[in-house]
Amino acid sequence: MSTVLTPKSTEQGWVIDMPHEMAKSIGVEEGSTILLYGSDGSIRTEILPPLSPQLQEASRYLLNKNRALYDELKRIGD
Repeated sequence: MSTVLTPKSTEQGWVIDMPHEMAKSIGVEEGSTILLYGSDGSIRTEILPPLSPQLQEASRYLLNKNRALYDELKRIGD
């Protein structure tokens, strides 16, 4: 069965959440992320493994601690 992958656009390329079946078939960790970016007339890819639970918790902590700063940067267009 086919799945349509919808990339999220960034300033430098696109990000796709890798489906579990794809991760399993190519031998990478489930929850990995695919990065796509243009380079010299072609598209390059990178696969990032999922964040560790410790890194996820640290990220959440910093986001909550600095929420006002991040909101202000977003408002002024950081």
